[in-house]
Amino acid sequence: MRSILINGEVAYNASSQILNSNTFKEILAELIRDSEEKKNSLLSLFEPFLKNTDTVDISRKYNIEGIIELLLALTIDPIEKIDGSPYYSFPKMSNKKELLVRFVESLFSLWRNKHRFIVKRDEYTPNRFDRIFKQMVLVRTNTDLKGLVLSLYRQILINVSDIRLKILRQEPGGAQVGFIVDRPEVDERVRVAGADFLYDMACIWSIVFEPPVIFYTRSNKRQGLFKVYDKPVLRRLDISSGKDWFLFPIHVGSKLIFVVVNKEYLALAAGLGNLFELASFDIVKHKKPDGIYVLGLDNSLFEERGDFNGVIYREDDGTYVGLVGDDPTIDYFGYMKKMILTIHNLLVIDEGRLPIHGALANIKLRNGEKANVMLIGDSGAGKSETLDALNRLSSEVSEVNILIDDMGSLDITSSGSVVAYGTETGAFVRLDDLQPGYAYSTMDRSIFMNPNEINARVIVPYSNYTEIIKPTKIDYFLYANNFDESTEDDLRIFSDPAEASKVFSRGARMAKGTTSEKGLTYSYFANPFGAIQRRDKHEVIADRYLKAMIESGVKVGEVRTRLGIPGFEMDGPLRAAKAMLKAIYEQD
Repeated sequence: MRSILINGEVAYNASSQILNSNTFKEILAELIRDSEEKKNSLLSLFEPFLKNTDTVDISRKYNIEGIIELLLALTIDPIEKIDGSPYYSFPKMSNKKELLVRFVESLFSLWRNKHRFIVKRDEYTPNRFDRIFKQMVLVRTNTDLKGLVLSLYRQILINVSDIRLKILRQEPGGAQVGFIVDRPEVDERVRVAGADFLYDMACIWSIVFEPPVIFYTRSNKRQGLFKVYDKPVLRRLDISSGKDWFLFPIHVGSKLIFVVVNKEYLALAAGLGNLFELASFDIVKHKKPDGIYVLGLDNSLFEERGDFNGVIYREDDGTYVGLVGDDPTIDYFGYMKKMILTIHNLLVIDEGRLPIHGALANIKLRNGEKANVMLIGDSGAGKSETLDALNRLSSEVSEVNILIDDMGSLDITSSGSVVAYGTETGAFVRLDDLQPGYAYSTMDRSIFMNPNEINARVIVPYSNYTEIIKPTKIDYFLYANNFDESTEDDLRIFSDPAEASKVFSRGARMAKGTTSEKGLTYSYFANPFGAIQRRDKHEVIADRYLKAMIESGVKVGEVRTRLGIPGFEMDGPLRAAKAMLKAIYEQD
């Protein structure tokens, strides 16, 4: 049990609500089981509560109810009074105060180490003031829960220990994330054929974060390419237990994607709130989704071994359906974000437009010059790091407004101009390569993933949906080269579309540990998320767009970030930023 679901429809005002809950019993059993496996000092505290040595089932082996009754008594009376009272039949514990304190601390730590979500069923209303009121009610409920957990923890410690609590830490004891859910009445004309399960589960219409939000997942990198099968799959899916599944309707650029997640992966789904625009029920009720993504399926549903880490099907009506299984290796936000964006990119290619794996920023200088710069590159190429370096050149740079962080699409207008559209309102950033303290300055808004490990990530909101779906004319279209140490030039511009195509199509990159790849790798057009799966179609589209950009005056080129070269993690992106700055100064 990694995810804990808390009922948000009740008021939390009594210690017994926590101690008598099934969740608490499961946590207590987990702590005892862990003590048995490790044979640690806490085991001697539980031995007096042994009742059946012929079973391995902790709930039958130990008197769980007796331990809970002891904790309830400790919310009222000191341990000495409990030991001396004729009304209690507990084993004598006053000679085990130190162990009792350690036990209570361990219980509290185990609770806080879980991914905790409070879920409230409440009817969606189109009135924004009513919606805000309902959100505030959930915030109040979670605040009450947090206060109850902390007071329960402290009261028991006071009644066990002789030492007064001199320092009180207001540690986060409530839910980390709250969801308000409902079941929208979807117009029959836009319901997805063969996917009735979509309309039987809780659908999220609001997300509430309680910072700092930190999740520890079982994996911290993604591997492999997502296969694409041009055949339907929806009618084969069996998601029968609606209470274990949640539906997150999100906007990915102009596309509506239904994200279906098993409760054990809600930590990943919570990240969607910082990365994409949550779709309103007013849209969900009247628009058919362009794509569907399902995470947490039984691995036996997949046709081939290994497909559980991500496979995409195309329904007969053109709807793409991405499926991911249930395995510790896929418990990483990249499996959610990247497959959702792959679905978006496949849809874009079907429309004859160019999907882009890159970042777009509107850069304004203090002297009044400005430019829209798009950096192309696979994960770890140095896109975000270079834009962050530009931000640090504050003596010359007025603003760096991120319009696209990771994925977008291009279109050619009737006048021949090339414009870009974004997909995300946030950024899923590799913490290791950013300026120290960058993410922590936004800790009250960020979601941290495995901050203690290599490839630690943070999901930071940076824009709004209105901004990212506006067409933005691009001035620079640059490939982010993170492997070339050459000192000849940090930025070069191509005049020949064929020369540009060689660099972009090669997609060379020094892997940075964000995936299972190592060393110098190659990925067609730096985009393994749709482009490589539809390479024949994509090549025709890419050649047309590179030619259109150069002919319309867009500066197509390559910038050396050197991020993949040891020792250049900070200096490389800074040099790239300065080269871009110089080009903007000197532009016509």
